[in-house]
Amino acid sequence: MKFLALIWSNLKRKKLRTSLTLLSIFVAFLLFGILCAMKEAFTAGVTLAGADRIIVRHKVSLIMNLPVTYQKRIESIPGVDAAMHLTWFNGLRQGDEKNFFGTFPVEPEKFVDIYPEYVVPEEQKEVWLKTRTGAVVGRELAKRFNWKVGDRVPLVSPIWRREGDQAWEFDIVGIYEGAKKATDTSSFFFRYDYFDEGRAEDRKGLVGWYVVRVKDPKQTAEVASAIDAEFANSPYETKAEPEGAFAQGFVAQMGSIGTMLIAILSAVFFTILLVAGNTMAQAVRERTEELGVLKAVGFTNGLVLWLVLAESCLIAAVGGLFGLALAWLIASLGSPVPQMLPVFYLPVHSILIGVALVLGLGMVAGILPAIQAMRLQIAVALRRHL
Repeated sequence: MKFLALIWSNLKRKKLRTSLTLLSIFVAFLLFGILCAMKEAFTAGVTLAGADRIIVRHKVSLIMNLPVTYQKRIESIPGVDAAMHLTWFNGLRQGDEKNFFGTFPVEPEKFVDIYPEYVVPEEQKEVWLKTRTGAVVGRELAKRFNWKVGDRVPLVSPIWRREGDQAWEFDIVGIYEGAKKATDTSSFFFRYDYFDEGRAEDRKGLVGWYVVRVKDPKQTAEVASAIDAEFANSPYETKAEPEGAFAQGFVAQMGSIGTMLIAILSAVFFTILLVAGNTMAQAVRERTEELGVLKAVGFTNGLVLWLVLAESCLIAAVGGLFGLALAWLIASLGSPVPQMLPVFYLPVHSILIGVALVLGLGMVAGILPAIQAMRLQIAVALRRHL
């Protein structure tokens, strides 16, 4: 630490060059943080998928419905512990048809049992079970629309027409939290019985897909095959797959997020490495005679090596850590597109990787100039000065 003033004074000599290098590193790590948050947003469903849950949908497409009568048949299959159904309602606030959000009719008892990551306070759950028009909403969704318990919310759906073409009226009876940070708290869940009673007669008895909890996660594949075999050759054939694979299918439709992230960041960091390395190489060349003087007054080769590496790591740390800090701050403000990316945050492991990259960038950019400074002979350095 006693050499910090010396290192900092060296960086201040060429203020413009140092500032531009700092800005380049800052932008690189800001981009790193934002991309990591986006990757987490796209893959949150895969990360949180239950190992003991299976998704059962129509064999042809997810947009095609299944009969509600399938639930009891699924629950009778060996290895199945419980089953529930969900349906995409596509709720829109009346008068605000552009801002859609995840809206699903469910059976409350089964929902809170099969999805423990959605934490509904016990007293609010009891009210939900007693209120036919009751709904529970996620904390982020409630914050987005300034909803609170007790509000009455009219919604319309372009998919499910209500008898008489009236708006669907819901009473918010609970606000759920996420058991984990990556849990989606931007959805709206309401009672299936109210939904089925109110929708048009020709659409009754149909649901979107089933979520099945198995007794033994090791038998997930066998149970999924048994479910598909149960409904083979029927008018509504099914495709059952582990919840993780189901979520991964959505991510795969947008390409390999991880590969794109690595490709972009590799190009950015390679460029920044060249910039930082060139900065340090120029700094060492400009101070050749000074390094010779330092060695002449007793600085060892190892200490000179350490000073140059410390200078490189300091410039990387200032730019990189500020970039990561700003990325974390931006991510903590919430998703810029809540309809598409309901979960948006910078995970701790990405921050730790970023800190490691900061240190690595400083070391790699400074190692060659540092070795050059260490090997510099006093007589050669002073002769250049003369």
